[in-house]
Amino acid sequence: MEKIISGRVWVLGEDIDTDVIYPGKYLPILDPVEMAKHALEGVSPDFPARLETGDIIVAGMGFGCGSSREQAATCLKMAGVAAVVAGSFARIFFRNAVNQGLPLVQADIADKLKDGDILTIDFNRNMIDYPAAAGEVEFPPLADSVMAIIEAGGLIPAVRQRLGLTE
Repeated sequence: MEKIISGRVWVLGEDIDTDVIYPGKYLPILDPVEMAKHALEGVSPDFPARLETGDIIVAGMGFGCGSSREQAATCLKMAGVAAVVAGSFARIFFRNAVNQGLPLVQADIADKLKDGDILTIDFNRNMIDYPAAAGEVEFPPLADSVMAIIEAGGLIPAVRQRLGLTE
């Protein structure tokens, strides 16, 4: 993972639950590439087609609330979402995202941005820069153990790395 991520922003509201992120009717899909085709379809049916690799989701409080479905984090990662910034995250979604290697940042800035703005997340300084709103905000650092998992690309690659196994 790059320690600095820049990307186009998609601003969502508060309490974006896992059924909005990955609707339950798609739970029978097992292929992560197919899952990506339905990422955030609960926001709008055409939303998955608008997502591009490197985009950043910005939301209010309670992102990932609802069920414990890991497909919510998987579909975002596979759709190319570079990071999710939210005022707060549901604990199980947070863990599922880390396990998938999807960077998460806790910062309540959704009201300062609009779709299409460019956002830069600097994990070296724990700062977010959003030039369109002439703002910069510090965020709480992720634990070193969490960063190591994200940098490895997820929990399974991190364990393989730690055990010295190669693919």
